[in-house]
Amino acid sequence: MTAETTTDHPARIASRASQAAASGKRKEEWLDLFAEDGWVEDPVGPSGFDPEGKGHHGREAISRFYDMTIANTDSLEFIIDDSLLCGDEVVNIGKIRTTMAGARIDAEGVFVYRVNAEGKLQSLRAFWEVDRAMKTLKKL
Repeated sequence: MTAETTTDHPARIASRASQAAASGKRKEEWLDLFAEDGWVEDPVGPSGFDPEGKGHHGREAISRFYDMTIANTDSLEFIIDDSLLCGDEVVNIGKIRTTMAGARIDAEGVFVYRVNAEGKLQSLRAFWEVDRAMKTLKKL
């Protein structure tokens, strides 16, 4: 990353902390990054994880999301190609490499983290396409 993308802005700090906790499978640490009224949309819109496409709002729902997704992986790797800071949000562009059940999938996307005044994650919104990610499926 360039010098412009390494600033210590609360949104960028929160995004990195979220990625580290998720890839380290540290559920409580990850949950503690969110504001009480925070939410996760991953992916944004209806999906198998969120059939109505309304997101996972509040700690209990975010915890269930973690259990459905992150907890079931063998490993997660965040490969960020660029990061753009705008107001209280940071947009990370890249991919999430997921390994599970002897296979690897790369979900290319845009990952948007918004923080509140206390630096807690107000929202985490991941824009990626399930069908596109599935085309990267590779048996290990």
